[in-house]
Amino acid sequence: MKQSASERIILGIDPGTTATGYGVLSISGKTPSLITLGVISLPRGDDHFLRIKKIFEATLELADRYKPDELAIEAPFYGKNIQSMLKLGRAQGAAIAAALYRDIPVFEYAPRKIKMSITGRGAASKEQVAGMLRQILGFREDDLVLDATDGLAAALCHFYQQGKPVQQGGFSGWKEFISKNPGRVSGR
Repeated sequence: MKQSASERIILGIDPGTTATGYGVLSISGKTPSLITLGVISLPRGDDHFLRIKKIFEATLELADRYKPDELAIEAPFYGKNIQSMLKLGRAQGAAIAAALYRDIPVFEYAPRKIKMSITGRGAASKEQVAGMLRQILGFREDDLVLDATDGLAAALCHFYQQGKPVQQGGFSGWKEFISKNPGRVSGR
C-alpha cells in the first residue's frame, strides 16, 4: 500500500499486433525507479482476435500483479495502411479496456511526445529512446528490448508530464498580469 500521493506505480504500454511492450515504474516523490519491463508476445500465426484477447488478459495480469495507479499508453500513429492502423487501434483498445476494468485511469501520449520527453527530440529512434532510458533508470543493456522500452518510455513520459504546471493563457498587458499575480510583484 502506498504511503502518499507522491508514491505511486505507473504501467506504461506500447501496443502492437505482434508484440506489446510494457514497463512498470515506481514513483517515490520525484524519483522514478524501474520495477520491470517486458513484452507480451503475440505469434503471427494466431488469429487477430485471439491476439486482442491475449493483450487484454496480459494487461489484467500486469494490473493484478503490480497494482498500478495509472496506465500510460502510446497512441497509434497515423500511417498509410488503414488495416494496420485499425489492428493497432484494437490492440490499444484491449489494453485500455483491461485498465478501465480494474479502475485504473488511462493517459494517452503521441509517439512524438513520448520521444521528446525522454530524449528531447520528437524524431528520436527507438534505440536512442532505449539508451536514454537505460541512463535515466540504470538498468542492464541485456534488458533492452525495444518494444519493452517503448512501453517504459510511455510510463516515464507520463511521470514527467505530471510535474509540469498547466500553462495559462497570455495576458493582455501588464495591468492584467499584475492583477492576476499580486504575489509576484514587489512594491519597490
